[in-house]
Amino acid sequence: MTSLRVVVTDDRYGSYREEEEVLRDVGARLEILQLSSEEEAIARLAEADGIIVNLFPLTARVIESLSRCRVISRYGVGYDNVDVEAATRKQIWVARVPDYCIEEVSDHALALMLACVRNVAFRDRRIREGRWNLHREQPTHRIVGRTLGLIGFGAIARCLLRKVAGLGLARVLVFDPLVEASAVRKEGGAPADLRTVLADSDFLSIHAPLSPETKGMIGPQELRLMKRTAILVNTARGPLVDESALAAALSEGRLCAAGLDVFEREPLSADSPLRRLDNVVLSDHAGWFSEESVSELKTKAARNVAAVLRGGPPVYPVNQVQGGKAHA
Repeated sequence: MTSLRVVVTDDRYGSYREEEEVLRDVGARLEILQLSSEEEAIARLAEADGIIVNLFPLTARVIESLSRCRVISRYGVGYDNVDVEAATRKQIWVARVPDYCIEEVSDHALALMLACVRNVAFRDRRIREGRWNLHREQPTHRIVGRTLGLIGFGAIARCLLRKVAGLGLARVLVFDPLVEASAVRKEGGAPADLRTVLADSDFLSIHAPLSPETKGMIGPQELRLMKRTAILVNTARGPLVDESALAAALSEGRLCAAGLDVFEREPLSADSPLRRLDNVVLSDHAGWFSEESVSELKTKAARNVAAVLRGGPPVYPVNQVQGGKAHA
């Protein structure tokens, strides 16, 4: 009997011990690819029973070419590089891992916020250049009594809210139209509309998913609503923020600082104006990472596949495939 074939589309980890251990129990062999084009994906994924995808785009054309695939599992929380509608039409489960890096990303958001508040990166650079007594060159304000705004109120934002409890903030404003106001209040936040969150926040941390509706949700008009002394932190998805508008606001002094772990295009281009600004702290989309989170991610991504190959739904489904029919 031919064994089941599970394919990893793009190799970012080198070792796949966790996946192999999970998939061995369902008689599946793991194949690691480094796909570079849509045409290559069509040729090499056609006979896969399951796919585990990292950053490679699984377009509608690629998905339509799959002849045996029953499940696509994404290494990560987001799944914007997978055409879910196309997969649903093909009765292919799409799954993700929504809970593997909650602690890490909330830690990273807090670290970027504090680094901006205390001008840590700016001071580090100048001291290495031989400078000292830098306090007059960048504005610095205390945290106590100020307002944190959260855009999106999923698990990461809620974890961050728990972690800032001891900072002496006056309030935490939350904008998330998908979360009931009572649930926000239960966690200690104050529900508010987007305009209020933007206008009243001293620190703004973005935790929304990327979708056609949220892409570019922080653009020129939204940035104009923010305080000149405000700090923006983005550890969610780069395209949520209009990067050129943000760079302009920062360079013109209409926004105090930004801590960014994600960008519209990654890696950040060499000519990005963000690289030249002293009031920006940059990170390489590393908020998700710890040794523990990687192992958890790999295990859970494989468990999604194994669950479907056993005949059930994935552990963390994005769509629904039932009774021979798929429903988005």
